Amino acid sequence: MILVTGSLAYDVIMDFPGNFGDHIMPEKIHILNVSFLVNEMRKGFGGTAGNIAYNLSLLGIRASLLAVVGADFLTYKEFLDKNEVDTSYVKTVNNFYTSTAYGITDQKDNQIWGFYTGADALTEGLSISSVESKIDLGIVAPHNPRAMIKFASEYTSFRIPYLFDPGMQLPWFSATNLLIGIKGAKIIIGNDYETALMKKKLGLRDKDSLGKTEQIIITTLGEKGSTIQHLGKTYQIPPAKARNNLDPAGAGDAYRAGFIAGYMRHLSLSTCGKMGSLAAVYTVEKYGTTTHKYTFEEFVRRYKENFRETLEL
Repeated sequence: MILVTGSLAYDVIMDFPGNFGDHIMPEKIHILNVSFLVNEMRKGFGGTAGNIAYNLSLLGIRASLLAVVGADFLTYKEFLDKNEVDTSYVKTVNNFYTSTAYGITDQKDNQIWGFYTGADALTEGLSISSVESKIDLGIVAPHNPRAMIKFASEYTSFRIPYLFDPGMQLPWFSATNLLIGIKGAKIIIGNDYETALMKKKLGLRDKDSLGKTEQIIITTLGEKGSTIQHLGKTYQIPPAKARNNLDPAGAGDAYRAGFIAGYMRHLSLSTCGKMGSLAAVYTVEKYGTTTHKYTFEEFVRRYKENFRETLEL
């Protein structure tokens, strides 16, 4: 089984019909006070763990979630159950709300986020040792930083392979904690900014590898695709073509799920990366992070359209 730890959150996503940069004076950044009048708002189900598990399910990979949520989680649980995501290890506490993310996106796809931690603050009280089924792969996605380090340490101790994705929580990691997360990971992933920040925190040069040669290092590059490094080789992964670009939120999580769906089927790293690229465009074509759907047949057909290769799932 795949065990996913990360945030389970309600998303409130708003669209600003302009550019943030036109309303921010760099010389006045020390007294920043801005308000953006948005013209569209959507509420949905999200969070890093929920997004990844949902996209894995679309690709035929059943995932289990390990998380703490609030008393308002029922509608989200119903959604996950309907989409065959295992919530048996999700703990509900009644004196907190479920995590909630508030995001504003401008016309250039720049984003400003506010995140209410809520029940996720208690996640570090959980342990992967409570999971009865055999864990084939763990996914440590961004959420409570203390819990992320705890889970990474447990995976390392139990010799369970895991993907480490510090993401938006990177500012909270010391070099020591970041190294704990990285050193035992089978797969390390981040966008180009996050990868550069990880190297800076660890005192590495730009040309240095973020991990050991046997580790899989993935750097996503947005519309330029991604790179995958492993055993001294670098694979350049082209982007898939989106039919439109409505909402970039959740694209990174979808990429991770696409990659893992291929990895668990023992496909080549190049194929896994292309599956990640394709999974990502499905979510940018819809508002929200878990509002898209597709069948196996549709995914395979579109994979061939984009990469001129046949995908065997």
